[in-house]
Amino acid sequence: MSDMTLLRIGILIAGLVLIAAIVFFGRPRKPGQGKRVPRETGESVRHEPTLGEQIERDLAQGRSAGESTTQAELELFDRTLEGGANSELGRRTTEEFDKIVTLYLAARAGAKLHGPDIVVAAEKAGLVYGHMGVFHRLVENHPERGPVFSVANIMKPGSFDMANIQALETPAIAFFLTLPAPVNALDAWETMLPTAQRMAELLDGVVLDEQRNALGRQRIAHIRDELRAYDRQREAPPLTKPARW
Repeated sequence: MSDMTLLRIGILIAGLVLIAAIVFFGRPRKPGQGKRVPRETGESVRHEPTLGEQIERDLAQGRSAGESTTQAELELFDRTLEGGANSELGRRTTEEFDKIVTLYLAARAGAKLHGPDIVVAAEKAGLVYGHMGVFHRLVENHPERGPVFSVANIMKPGSFDMANIQALETPAIAFFLTLPAPVNALDAWETMLPTAQRMAELLDGVVLDEQRNALGRQRIAHIRDELRAYDRQREAPPLTKPARW
């Protein structure tokens, strides 16, 4: 893997997903987690850790040995592995981007999201496993256009290791919409939001905004307004200088 690819992964996954989310979710949960709470003061807002410095605590042991997946789940894992982390599915057509919109799907207080459940929920929500070992929503009949949005694990290194998916546990997963996308920004958001909500139902989790607060109607409306403005700005013709006589 090239240095440029590693750098991009560090920016997209570590910088935007891991730095914001792991610091929050890696701490012990308190009663009422997922509700809007005031931000702590005196806490460093930004730092520049490397991927290897994120969350050194080991994941708790997975499901008990006597609890196995169903045959249908095993077949689903086989189909998912066919895509593979080295697949081109979900690779962006350009490294350039100017905006990222993020949502988190968090487990409820005292619980974790389990790898096999995440795979099944992603399949039911229409996501595919591919590039960088994460899930993607692709443009129907046009996968070559790249991801509409992607879903990563907030735990390092951000990917879902299918070889060890049975033991995977995580406090949350992150949905991130990187703009420009293969569809306009508002349409991409209107695809990502219901997908996150559907997976939250399937996983008995809660959808949080980028500030890790419960996603409410007011915040949804504000994001829609932002993305409408983004689309208008990109559709506007470039300013040209008046002709000189």
